[in-house]
Parts: sequence; structure tokens; C-alpha cells
Amino acid sequence: MGGPYGCADVHGALVFWGSMSEGDSGMTRASVVVLTSEYRIRGELSLAPDERITDYVTSARNFIAVTNAEVRANDGRIVFNADFLNVHRDHIQVIAPFELTHKN
Repeated sequence: MGGPYGCADVHGALVFWGSMSEGDSGMTRASVVVLTSEYRIRGELSLAPDERITDYVTSARNFIAVTNAEVRANDGRIVFNADFLNVHRDHIQVIAPFELTHKN
């Protein structure tokens, strides 16, 4: 995608990506799957202690920050990977803990 940082209008969802430094001590990382109309995003959210995914999403302004993200099109092809990206809240159709989306 042309360098470590970027921005794109992906089917109306403005997405930013780039590197993120480790500095969120005391935060909990939650592995999630985010579904939009065009993409399946697997990544992590940094949550405050005892914060639920629902609490994080509803308290976010316009964007949620996803780290260690893999973005796939609905046909399964990988669009890109990023250390960090923002996903516009209005484009999220489903967000779920990763472990609930994959049964062994």
C-alpha cells in the first residue's frame, strides 16, 4: 500500500493504517473479527481493564482502532495487513471476539 502509513477511502469507509508503538501498559488485548459490507477484519482491540468490546465500540467516536489487522475481501483474498488501522463505526455490521467465531 505504499509505505508504512496510509489512508484510503475503501468503499466509503475511510481507513488509516500504519505502525503503532507499544505503550498501552495496563490494557487488555482482545482478538476480534469485524465484519463490514465489503470486508472481514481480524485484529486486536486495546481495552481498559474490565472493559467489554461493546463498551469500547459504543464509547468510540467515529473510528475504532484495530491493531495487528488482517483485512480480507468477502471473497477471501487478503487486501492488506497493518500494524494499526481505524475502522469507521458506521461501517461495522458485526464485531465479535475471535474465539467465538472459530469453533474447534
